[in-house]
Amino acid sequence: METAAATASSWFDGDRAPLLGWLILLSMLVLASIAAARRGKKFPIRRIAGLVAVEEAVGRATEMGRPILFVPGVQDVDQMMTIAGLTVLSRVGKIAAEYDAQIEVPTARSLVMTAARETMQASYMSAGRSDSYNPDLVYYVTDEQFGYAAYVTGLMVRKKPATCFYMGQFFAESLIFAETGNAIGAIQIAGTAESSQLPFFVAACDYTLIGEEFFAASAYLSGEPDQLGSLRGQDLGKSAIGLLMIVVVFVATAAAVTGVSGLTDAAEWLRKLVGG
Repeated sequence: METAAATASSWFDGDRAPLLGWLILLSMLVLASIAAARRGKKFPIRRIAGLVAVEEAVGRATEMGRPILFVPGVQDVDQMMTIAGLTVLSRVGKIAAEYDAQIEVPTARSLVMTAARETMQASYMSAGRSDSYNPDLVYYVTDEQFGYAAYVTGLMVRKKPATCFYMGQFFAESLIFAETGNAIGAIQIAGTAESSQLPFFVAACDYTLIGEEFFAASAYLSGEPDQLGSLRGQDLGKSAIGLLMIVVVFVATAAAVTGVSGLTDAAEWLRKLVGG
């Protein structure tokens, strides 16, 4: 009987209640922001240089009569960075279709190839150039990391694309891609949330979408109310948590300096409220 009672009473961990509260608050902020966006409220988004330069980069490739290379990372479609990269591909593909520029998309995963083909086809259709879409330019290479890197760098040296996009999750091959693109004189725009690879892209590429900028690209490019509202709600939630953490640090510091028991108790209560 005691074991059954203990099991029945342990389905809810009271120490985790603050996390549940934050989850509910964040959900409410996101839903409220989406509702406001649907009603026509405008949410300003900070200018992201790498996304502003997309049209210029595609136009340059068109003027030079050279192709565009888009690399959607080396991971599968179950990774958020790959999905974010395909969102950027949708925008790049539409501009390329409007400019009648050739865009080549080698992939390291077969499912990414399928998703990229559908994305490109939809982009060409939305641009009114469905007859120009060539599915053979979106293809699968290999799952092997450096085999894929060797193919892409060889392609860059042979075809010398005027513009290279690297959007997704990358590892050691990031520097290989970026340095090869720099050597052939291509405009390079990269985006990833893989912090260990960002220094290489920043050093060798013309524009780099860093972390949150990369994930905000879909809302930035599409301007859809649901995506803008979701982005706004997440930012409000992060701001609230950040403000509370500053208060916790201030109160804890004051408690340590003054030794006042009331401040110590308040700091402990705030720490639990944050979820620490």
